[in-house]
Amino acid sequence: MKVLQDETATVAAGAALGQALIERYDGSALVFLLGNLGAGKTTFARGLIQGFGHSGAVKSPTYTLLEPYELEQGVVYHFDLYRISDPQELEFVGIDEIIDGSGIKLFEWPERATDWLPDPDVTVELEVNEYAPNARNLTIVYR
Repeated sequence: MKVLQDETATVAAGAALGQALIERYDGSALVFLLGNLGAGKTTFARGLIQGFGHSGAVKSPTYTLLEPYELEQGVVYHFDLYRISDPQELEFVGIDEIIDGSGIKLFEWPERATDWLPDPDVTVELEVNEYAPNARNLTIVYR
């Protein structure tokens, strides 16, 4: 576990993971982001996507379900399943082709579709640090 002291550290940790995914998985991996509301999942995702070379804003796909980013270093598919009520909704965004294809598949709230998703290559867990409310505890597990 690593303690991230603030938002800047969370973004930097996401960017570092982005670079590790390029090196370790040749830019094609399934990544689950776990954590409660407010744990910093979208902030971490912003860093990861910026680590792939995106310089613009990173929108939370809470309402759109998916935001794709086609970047020089590869494509990143950013999913947010928080509002999903039925995992079959993933069929409407072409989940099968995305999962089977290349690129980084980044899922916030993957537990809402565990029956539909394969096991992740990387699991990232974030939680608010009980001693410092602006800090986050980060755990990354590679499979």
